[in-house]
Amino acid sequence: MSSPDSVPSPADVAARCRFEVRTDDAAFLAMLAEDVRRGFARRPWSLPPKYFYDDAGAGLFDRITELPEYYLTRVEESLLPAVARAIARDQRPTDIVELGPGSCRKARTLIDAIATAARYVAVDFGRDGLARAVTSLARDYPRLHVHAVVGDFATDLVHVPPPAGRRLALFLGSTIGNFDPEGSRRLLAGIRATLGANGSLLVGVDLVKDRAVLEAAYDDAAGVTREFNRNVLRVINRALGADFVPEAFRHVARYEEATRRIEMHLVAETAQRVRLPGVDMVLDIEPGDDIWTESSYKFTRASTEAMLRDAGLTLEAWYTDDAQRFGLALARPAS
Repeated sequence: MSSPDSVPSPADVAARCRFEVRTDDAAFLAMLAEDVRRGFARRPWSLPPKYFYDDAGAGLFDRITELPEYYLTRVEESLLPAVARAIARDQRPTDIVELGPGSCRKARTLIDAIATAARYVAVDFGRDGLARAVTSLARDYPRLHVHAVVGDFATDLVHVPPPAGRRLALFLGSTIGNFDPEGSRRLLAGIRATLGANGSLLVGVDLVKDRAVLEAAYDDAAGVTREFNRNVLRVINRALGADFVPEAFRHVARYEEATRRIEMHLVAETAQRVRLPGVDMVLDIEPGDDIWTESSYKFTRASTEAMLRDAGLTLEAWYTDDAQRFGLALARPAS
């Protein structure tokens, strides 16, 4: 990281930052509207979890990562320094791509360790938050050029620039768990296509463990995850002119053994008629009606290896904590 004596000028920072908007406000609204139409057209009702993360939702998620029940971020971040040193020693990447970086806090651990890193490419939805995060990186790392792609990494990977040297892709936080098996296969295959011949992928996976530990991580005593879950309704209210009453829904998080996934739901506690003028819909909601808002699949080393193999990737290294709560998998394109 740069010292105070080497803080670059604003002009230098701007010269090393490139922003490419693939999902502007109009495209985001159209995508949200289509997902809402589709999600409420059939039972069970459902909404994609990507809409949790407006500014309020991102702030709530930051609070979640600091909760005692939510071990995922703490454990992953405890693993990253040693993993970063190993990658710096063995891989020496010059090009880092991160999907869903948030504040780019985890990427800093990699960049600190990898002296050869010259470019950082980030793909994420939140335009303003992404701009702040990558501009801060460019300011703190004068050797680094940054390229932000504002878009949905499930569909916009085709806009990631070709590798500038050996590439390392990062997909951390067990975000891969939000995709069903076919969705994860498609996404990982898309990441593989961006790596080039000598690239690698570091993916974080939450591991199968005791039900009580898993459910507590998604249903904390302070109720922060409850408000995070309800926030998706506030996003729809604001964007589509809807009139959901988020407080009239109970937050439910349960672990399904058969599918090895946490499911988050919003369950209506009272009857309400909800108007969604932005999609020309009216919902008559009865007590007990359910909106499925997130799945979070949990993994073993074996299931992670199989998932990677299905996408044309080979597991090269596996890192986990002593309690085997969380895993980091380093993979390469299969030969």
